[in-house]
Amino acid sequence: FLSSESFPFSQCSDPSMFFLMGIPGLEALHPWISIPFCSMFTVALLGNCTLLYVIKTEPSLHKPMFYFLAMLAVIDLVLSTTTVIFWFNSREISFNACLVQMFFLHSFSTLESTLLLAMAFDRYVAICNPLRYATILTNSVIAKIGLATLARAVLLTFPLPFLVRRLPYCGSHIISHCYCEHMAVVKLACADTRFNNVYGIIVTVFIVGLDLMFISLSYVKILRAVLSLASKEEQLKAFGTCVSHLCAILVFYIPVVLSSTVHRFGRHVTPHVHILLANFYLLFPPMMNPIVYGVKTKQIRDRVLLLFRGKSF
Repeated sequence: FLSSESFPFSQCSDPSMFFLMGIPGLEALHPWISIPFCSMFTVALLGNCTLLYVIKTEPSLHKPMFYFLAMLAVIDLVLSTTTVIFWFNSREISFNACLVQMFFLHSFSTLESTLLLAMAFDRYVAICNPLRYATILTNSVIAKIGLATLARAVLLTFPLPFLVRRLPYCGSHIISHCYCEHMAVVKLACADTRFNNVYGIIVTVFIVGLDLMFISLSYVKILRAVLSLASKEEQLKAFGTCVSHLCAILVFYIPVVLSSTVHRFGRHVTPHVHILLANFYLLFPPMMNPIVYGVKTKQIRDRVLLLFRGKSF
């Protein structure tokens, strides 16, 4: 497979081409490993496209919660498509294309985290202020939340490609990864990369830490409101509207936290475990989100069943 000696680049010049190694040590198994990852991508593609179609064509789903869900489906489509390129045997990537992929990967991961926070706010309003739900979450407010979510992701991740571009690359141009992840590219630089390292850690803590904190705060308030309801039936019904969102949070954050923990503290963990986890946490949520919402949300489930039966409302 690819080795640093196979591609003699000039010293201390900007690279014109990078090469994605994939999973170091498991090169011979790449064709087999590609099967589950491409299968996950296929399910994510079909599931999210179906979800978008159902939400667009069914007027009863034109509500705040489903608008947020449509945004989540778009994010998942972009994220999974950007991630899976390597598994379709695309190993060569230009430096500029690598930077573009890096920006999309990190910005859309940030978008997903921020959107899950926005969806927590939606559930908070729906349960804690149900009578004002329609007046608080108007179409205008939802559009502003969407734009604010996008602006936050772009502002935080936009510097990354420029920070990478300014570095010199004197040696190997072979990335020990399946995609142009920020730190995987930075490791190839022959210069002081402390600023890149610190900025990456700060952004990660700022995004994951703040989003999880505010999501937790929302659910503390939601739990108090649910427990204050008179009957068990009312409590279960109210909390049942949050189940899909809670599943989406777990599906997204558990792999992210696990991968980050292994990456930061698992010094004795082999590199291929890091990379497998990194691929998993970018492909698993896009695959699971439409399944979770399709199974747990009656309006979507009924509409999908009718769609596949060839019927219409």
